[in-house]
Amino acid sequence: RHVQHGSPCGRPFLGVCPVVNSRAVRVAAAVFWGATPQQGRRVRTMATSPIRVVVAKPGLDGHDRGAKVVARALRDAGIEVIYTGLHQTPEMIVETAIQEDADAIGLSVLSGAHMTLFQRVLDILADRGASDIVVFGGGIIPDDDIPLLLDMGVSHIFTPGTRTQDIVAWVNDTLAPSSAA
Repeated sequence: RHVQHGSPCGRPFLGVCPVVNSRAVRVAAAVFWGATPQQGRRVRTMATSPIRVVVAKPGLDGHDRGAKVVARALRDAGIEVIYTGLHQTPEMIVETAIQEDADAIGLSVLSGAHMTLFQRVLDILADRGASDIVVFGGGIIPDDDIPLLLDMGVSHIFTPGTRTQDIVAWVNDTLAPSSAA
């Protein structure tokens, strides 16, 4: 059933109205009530709003099986997943995350360019005022580089062999509305 009253955007109300759920509206409302813009991005207009994660393959890496497995596991766990496909630039990934009002970006990097790609995504997020979007990732990443990635602001790195259930649990624990700012 579609209830057409009460939708500020004038569209049938299906539980999500792009006007009410837009990032700008939530930030403005939260700032009005005394929160910071970063806290405002975390305010969901509906208690049951699912976690949204962009799963991306940056750079020239053409192997996406692992990213698709993780995306499917997250989706099966009730998390909204936006998969960007292969060969995405950091700019395209951040733009997608902002446009889709994502809570997190998960990068899969197998090419060896992880230090550059993660840093670039974090820099663009900061430049766009969206540094509250959590960045995590995985792939073929040397153990010595993991602490450096965490120090630069990456929230978590999953290495080969990580169970998908562990990734889902981490995403839920980190991004659940009850743990939001």
